[in-house]
Amino acid sequence: MDTSTPNARHGAHRPRRPARRTWWVFGGFAVIALVLLGIEHRAHLLGWLPWLLLLACPLMHVFMHGGHGHGGHGSKDGGDEK
Repeated sequence: MDTSTPNARHGAHRPRRPARRTWWVFGGFAVIALVLLGIEHRAHLLGWLPWLLLLACPLMHVFMHGGHGHGGHGSKDGGDEK
């Protein structure tokens, strides 16, 4: 066993996780940046809003109706038997 390095006895060296305070500072800067971007580009965002709502309708239909047998493809309880 190589004892020249202090971590040789305890396995591989793991990098330290950033402190909780670091995440709070990063989050604060991210919130400020998002607010400033929203204020500066408000006219552009409001111009796209009606189109985004129209696009959301078919996407919600595709992704939210998948689990309850929508479309008459039969069901597990045998309700569509001929």
